[in-house]
Amino acid sequence: MKRLLIGVCLALALPALAQRDATIRIYPDQGTQQISKHLYGQFAEHLGTCIYGGLWVGPDSDIPNTDGYRKDVVEALKRLQIPNLRWPGGCFADEYHWMDGIGPRAERPKMVNTNWGGTIEDNSFGTHEFLNLCEIIGTEPYISANVGSGSVEEMAKWVEYVNSEGDSPMARLRRQNGRDKAWNVKFWGVGNESWGCGGSMRPEYYSDLYRRYATYCRNYDGKRLFKIASGASDYDYNWTEVLMQQVGGRMNGLSLHYYTVTGWSGSKGSATQFTPEDYYWTMGKCLEIETVIQKHCAIMDKYDPRKRIGLMLDEWGTWWDEEPGTINGHLYQQNTMRDAFVASLTFDVFHKYTDRLKMANIAQLANVLQAMILTNGDKMILTPTYYVFEMYKVHQDATFLPLDLICDKVKVRDDREVPMVSATASRDAQGTIHLSLSNVDLEKKQTVTIDLQHVSIKNVTGTILTSPSINDHNTFEAPDKVKPAAFKDAKIEKGVLKVTLPAQSIVTLAVK
Repeated sequence: MKRLLIGVCLALALPALAQRDATIRIYPDQGTQQISKHLYGQFAEHLGTCIYGGLWVGPDSDIPNTDGYRKDVVEALKRLQIPNLRWPGGCFADEYHWMDGIGPRAERPKMVNTNWGGTIEDNSFGTHEFLNLCEIIGTEPYISANVGSGSVEEMAKWVEYVNSEGDSPMARLRRQNGRDKAWNVKFWGVGNESWGCGGSMRPEYYSDLYRRYATYCRNYDGKRLFKIASGASDYDYNWTEVLMQQVGGRMNGLSLHYYTVTGWSGSKGSATQFTPEDYYWTMGKCLEIETVIQKHCAIMDKYDPRKRIGLMLDEWGTWWDEEPGTINGHLYQQNTMRDAFVASLTFDVFHKYTDRLKMANIAQLANVLQAMILTNGDKMILTPTYYVFEMYKVHQDATFLPLDLICDKVKVRDDREVPMVSATASRDAQGTIHLSLSNVDLEKKQTVTIDLQHVSIKNVTGTILTSPSINDHNTFEAPDKVKPAAFKDAKIEKGVLKVTLPAQSIVTLAVK
């Protein structure tokens, strides 16, 4: 029987009863699944200042740039080793007409971004700018194409434009616009949120539409596309059921969106001003993603027991109220240690379902929702979430190692139970075991005893992310308030690893 991460925990009501130490048993010999690097994907939508001001300032900007791309942001993204980047949306994708974003920039038509604040887009960042950026930062592009307001012909020609090496009409047009070699984009989304902003469709109607659009997304020069159908929002299991019935093997992937959000109407709460109760509720809400993944996977398993269709969680993350004084509809929010915990706990869940879950894309890369990077003019700061991605990148393409975890839990509002410790482990190609641990407790340290079975431990090094307050975040005035440091509280005692985790801390260890 395959072992999974198991929380054998005491359910405690806040305030907690007497605490006991946590224990972890890792099963290095039972690791069979690879943690796809694509679970660490990013998302860049034409929304607020994610693109314009975040990634792109144009070659004439006073902000240091290379051919229009911000130098500071590009270097920060390179350090994350981003495996894929989704673009141009989101809701924007189904109102975007790609031919408006090619050719001389001065001649490109402007458009109104009707989904996000009515901003005027000048289309200076289009297909060439996006795909060239992907080459610069060493990531694989994921294009979401327009089904909601676009045509089959439009999507078909876009695929031809970026992928055809031959003497085809769109390949000739690409060469006229300065790019000889095809980009060979593999990942294509056939619409986005077709149940909502992508067309308000019923799953039966979208299924037929997908079949039609996907038919004309051709493979060029032996390069096979990975076609991703527009999937469900969190608890809409019927959408997945219908698509698996009516589309099935015609798709390579089926998307899923899940946000850690208090609700879709009214205030979602401040990103920085929240109580300990709010924090613990958020941890419970983010962990609910596991149940959602399980239920969608069960439906997919019924129709696809060989797991040929990937589940692609291509939008996830926290969603709070916009920061006061920012533009309505631009979704600019700050990023605290609470957001960092949402990222770490979510990755711990993702790693357990790699037999079906093949991609995930946090929303979003810069200046929008749970961003990696915030910019203001020529200033840039890295968020606590950025540092979680940096600490966890060691798990990309590593072998997932099953483990058992025994720890305390607390019960929070809505009867959610939250483990006080979360963990995940993997072994990389060189044989190093990486263990990521999160102490969710805001007040108490956690002593964790880790049994790696028959593994002989010779050396342990680590990195920690923590801060005095869970509300702490980086600002342009104090850009380094929250940042990683070397971790020294891991010791080897009689072949067993003992780790002391400070309250509200995230740690990644390298065990050799």
